[in-house]
Amino acid sequence: MRGAPVSARTVTVLTHGRAERTAPAVEALCAAAAGAGAMLRFDVEESAKHALPDTVLAGAEVSDDVDLCIVLGGDGTILRALRRYAGTSVPVFAVNFGEVGFLATVDPEEVGDGFDRALRGDFEVLTLPAIALELPNGQQAAINDVSINRRVGERVATLAYGVGGQEVGSVRCDGLVVATPAGSTGYNLANGGPVLAWGVEGYVVSFIAPHSLTARALVVAPDDELQVLNRGRTAVDIAVDGRPVGELGPDDVFTSRFVREAADLAQVPGSSFYRRISEKFGRLAR
Repeated sequence: MRGAPVSARTVTVLTHGRAERTAPAVEALCAAAAGAGAMLRFDVEESAKHALPDTVLAGAEVSDDVDLCIVLGGDGTILRALRRYAGTSVPVFAVNFGEVGFLATVDPEEVGDGFDRALRGDFEVLTLPAIALELPNGQQAAINDVSINRRVGERVATLAYGVGGQEVGSVRCDGLVVATPAGSTGYNLANGGPVLAWGVEGYVVSFIAPHSLTARALVVAPDDELQVLNRGRTAVDIAVDGRPVGELGPDDVFTSRFVREAADLAQVPGSSFYRRISEKFGRLAR
């Protein structure tokens, strides 16, 4: 965790697809930015969603030359922003308009104080790691997770996996998930994999519906590369942060490695990982 930048002068705004849900927050953000002397930038797609005042820059290209990115959406939209600004040092300040919103730092009822904090730089910055992938069709990077899934109607997958060139095992399963600490509370958690606290260096591999009584999740050390081999007779699908990116054919291999610093997530003081665990998952369990 590092200190916040100075107050934001230029801000990219990204929202999810249900504009009617975010409309009041967009209006409040525009008013807060006008009062703070900050310029909000909405790209063509975002501009088409909202009725925007003349005080913002509508139809603008998404640019690296901004001080901040404010997101109104769920974890999918937040991940899109984090991927877009990975490696740029532009923090992503997120308001939860999704179901869980584990990556968000404030909730919709907190936008008044939240937008003021965001625009004056009153937040901390957590640098999130990523998983870098070498796939048969090129390179990819995941902020949350990579999943391999058998196709609907196809036979159970057989996936072999190894670390540092040493094969660890081969599992018949519906797929597997490779998750960062930030992503360990998503698909990996649903598989029964361990939750990795933010700040832990390393990543976790868990299996989707393993046809085995002995298959267990594996936490991989940060400097070790993971290899996954498709030993089945049919291709399996690959998704990065929930987005389809290709397939892994029979006898194809992908390699993944841990990247310590990838994207910057803005955090208001007191918005810790453990508080999120209690509030998000404790609330859902009641």
